[in-house]
Amino acid sequence: MIPIREFAGQHVAVFGLGRTGLATVRALQAGGAKVHAWDDNEASRERAKEQGIELTDINRRDWQQYSALVLSPGVPYRYPEPHRVVQLARMVGVDVLGDMELFARAVNAQPEHSRPKIVGVTGTNGKSTTTSLIGHILRKAGKDARVGGNIGVGVLDMAPLHANAVYVLELSSYQLDLIESLKCDVGVLLNITPDHLDRHGGMQGYIDAKARIFNNQDGGDVAVIGMDSMPTQIMMARMASKKRQMCVGVSSEYALGRGISVVEGRLFDSQNGRAVEVGDLRSILTLPGQHNYQNAAAAYAACRALGLEATTIMEAMASFPGLAHRQEVIGRVGDVTFVNDSKATNGQAAVQALRSYPKVYWIGGGVPKSDGLSDVRPYFGHIAKAYLIGEAQQQFARELGKDVPHVKCASLELAVQEALADARESGEDDPIVLLSPACASFDQFKDFEARGEAFRECVSQLMGQAQNLQASFS
Repeated sequence: MIPIREFAGQHVAVFGLGRTGLATVRALQAGGAKVHAWDDNEASRERAKEQGIELTDINRRDWQQYSALVLSPGVPYRYPEPHRVVQLARMVGVDVLGDMELFARAVNAQPEHSRPKIVGVTGTNGKSTTTSLIGHILRKAGKDARVGGNIGVGVLDMAPLHANAVYVLELSSYQLDLIESLKCDVGVLLNITPDHLDRHGGMQGYIDAKARIFNNQDGGDVAVIGMDSMPTQIMMARMASKKRQMCVGVSSEYALGRGISVVEGRLFDSQNGRAVEVGDLRSILTLPGQHNYQNAAAAYAACRALGLEATTIMEAMASFPGLAHRQEVIGRVGDVTFVNDSKATNGQAAVQALRSYPKVYWIGGGVPKSDGLSDVRPYFGHIAKAYLIGEAQQQFARELGKDVPHVKCASLELAVQEALADARESGEDDPIVLLSPACASFDQFKDFEARGEAFRECVSQLMGQAQNLQASFS
């Protein structure tokens, strides 16, 4: 835990008691603050009480007593309209902060010689993989790397600050909206495609939120920017012209004159103006596809910025175990391979998986995003057949039309069974059943992890049945 001492002896309101909110309460209490914790959700309040956290209904208190409101990232801050507690705080001039801002202030309070390094990673897609990959490389290189933020451990639940540590933080656009003083030694922005636009007042607001990862950087810092989306290309041009920090472009689509590029699966470093091949990513089975090549290029650039040698980075990258629910190979039934990409909660994310394989038996659906399958349409040719689940069934069926054979399934379990049957009957060599829903999960599952685990369980049962059948004939 990182104790937050800035508010020692003062009253602080914390609203939202999910993973980050609970970590915030503990960190503030450890620093001596008088914490008033609340959540509108009764189940969240019950979980907090089970962890020994005393609750205060901040809706019924005098807000002038509070020195700050710490808002969980999932609570609307500006759009579509500020949450009620945000409006109450603003009415009496109470600062609204997030957990990342508390972390940043704790770091900034450290003497320069004892300040840890901070690597921040954001982007519409790929940030979890890239964050984890950077942490893995640093640990393999013998560094004290702590990985968390929007992934895994909440930032304030991480080990205490010290000079030799490197904090590798996944940062969502919601978290970035609530930071003012975070200074990343290395900031990584992978890509920007439309997502969460209602929470940012439109596309420009979303872009502005992502750009905040580079706020407060100076000449000693490095900005790693993906060059494979138009908004990030524009951002790179503007930032490079200002020369405030060192900017490094990375791409899996273009051979960059200066930067880090992946060409036909091979990683090239041309930061010094001459392209040098440093490794072949095609041999790393846990980083399949062009989007993962960009993730790898960004991780390489970040680790080089921290002083690691190219050979050290590539050796560590080769042992990366991959992440659950992100193009995770979870098993085989006969010749049929099952891939769990439950994290693909929008069309653009599903595209990354679809274009990684020439043909798949695709399971998609859930709560659709506003753009539906518009991003997926150019890759309809990669879908042998689609198995549609959840609220998106009707919409996706209309969008697939006559272009893609499809069937509506009453449950994920039935979708898996039908996909296996069709894949077996196809006669193809090593067919693939891919769960990459292009949708949120909330119609059927608590979150994408629960959806991915349900998929894993379905496949596990089929594998068990296949083994039992084989044993009966042996």
